Amino acid sequence: MTSGGYDPNQYPQGGDPYGQNPGGQPHGQGQPQYGQQQPYGQSDPYNQQPPQYGQQPSDPYGQQPQYGQQPDPYGQQQPYGQPPQYGQQPGYGAPGFGGGFGGTAPGELWPRLGARIIDGLIVGIPAGIIGWVLNSSSSTLGTLWSVLTPALLFGYFVFMETQQGGQTLGKKLLGMRVLAPGGGTLDPATSAKRNLFVLANIIPCLGLLISIGLWIYIAVTIEQDPNKQGWHDKFAGGTQVVKS
Repeated sequence: MTSGGYDPNQYPQGGDPYGQNPGGQPHGQGQPQYGQQQPYGQSDPYNQQPPQYGQQPSDPYGQQPQYGQQPDPYGQQQPYGQPPQYGQQPGYGAPGFGGGFGGTAPGELWPRLGARIIDGLIVGIPAGIIGWVLNSSSSTLGTLWSVLTPALLFGYFVFMETQQGGQTLGKKLLGMRVLAPGGGTLDPATSAKRNLFVLANIIPCLGLLISIGLWIYIAVTIEQDPNKQGWHDKFAGGTQVVKS
């Protein structure tokens, strides 16, 4: 007992005058304080924080692409049922003039044949009457007239195609016209080349057979061509019969 009132024997050596436990550890401190880190390698099942609202949980197998993020363009899977898109392939066998000059449809074989028959009758009936009269008076005149009749038919086609906007009377009745290679009105030279086969009947004896053979060949080439251009159209440089 000292004079100041403090007796060192009152408390054991090493004791905490304020109730602390030996070793300097505060009284009641058996668990780590809130927020205190656990020793390395030791997990705390009670201190694990859940993911906050709106936060995506981590993926143990790899990060998933974010919403709106474009996947790898190489190896991208096409949607189900949709064929893979490749570069546009050019069309094959497409008409050279887009189905006719100016987008108009080309004239078909049978209407064109019908127009030729109508034109042949328009020229042939008067020419046949004149030839019959001439042949009655003179066989020589009748023979000469039979030679001139194909020339008259040839002149008829050239005149109508160049002076009537590409329409003979037969084509006008059936709603067609013939255009030059550039799409305009035919000039006399082009029309003459186009109708040159008509003059085959001038050839004595074989003229009729040659004419029939040319008509068949022209009909076949019209039917097989995508633009409905016959041999005579291509011979003239690419004339085109279209619907008017």
